Amino acid sequence: MAGKPRGGRSQSLGRAILLLRLVAANAAHGARLSDLARRAKLSKPTAHRLLSALEREGLIHREEDSTSYHLGPETFVLGMLAAERYGIHRTALPALYRLSAISGDTSFLTVRRDWQSVCLHREEGAFPIRTHALKVGDRLPLGIGAGGMAILAALSDEEAEAAIDANAAEIATRYPGYSPDVLRRDRELARQQGFAFNPGRLTAGSCGVAVAVRDARGECIGALSVAAIEQRLDTERRQELAKMLRAEVARLESQLARPDGASQTPAPRSEREHGAGMHQRRT
Repeated sequence: MAGKPRGGRSQSLGRAILLLRLVAANAAHGARLSDLARRAKLSKPTAHRLLSALEREGLIHREEDSTSYHLGPETFVLGMLAAERYGIHRTALPALYRLSAISGDTSFLTVRRDWQSVCLHREEGAFPIRTHALKVGDRLPLGIGAGGMAILAALSDEEAEAAIDANAAEIATRYPGYSPDVLRRDRELARQQGFAFNPGRLTAGSCGVAVAVRDARGECIGALSVAAIEQRLDTERRQELAKMLRAEVARLESQLARPDGASQTPAPRSEREHGAGMHQRRT
């Protein structure tokens, strides 16, 4: 390894990080070697070698009697340490509980990472028909989905164009329904309305409403959103959900602006249960 070019070490590190992200995106059920290798565009031996290195460091874990990889205990330690600086997840939980309890639908916390959005939390509502367009760990180009579009709309024109350009190749390949013109049109509509709306373009029949979240400096760091089946998101209800989202975002931004904002204790589940019956008015 001592004589290996610096570019080779850098490439291996990048591949390992990509595999770690892919494992994280399948945290609920685990990820198989063949699927990880295919999505990372690596040979199975190369993927296995990198996964083994991550496993030795505790970043991923594979049970002896299983073929699936999961996040390892070291990721939990790192996440807890990072939460003190990037603690929006914990602070946003009460808002997500309330949104899902009152609406009966699924709420999400999405954060920005460079030119992508990452789903950090998914809170199910009580309505029996649920939307499964997004799961924890999913990474999407900015502008894809309601949360990603809310973030894109909150950026300056220069940043938004940079994001569209940076993601152009991936969007053309994986999300053909989102052309640059569609993204610009949806962004302008979101800016006019004060909320982003996904009309089932990502997953047929699944729609969403989202509002951007800003930090104390006014920079967009993420979005709160609510998703439901198309029949539950007519024009009137979109406005109703947007109002709820704005109220929760205002509360969240106020908490984040305080010195101890990232360490707020989330509301207990009983708060969610307290409002569970309120969604019946919308069923």
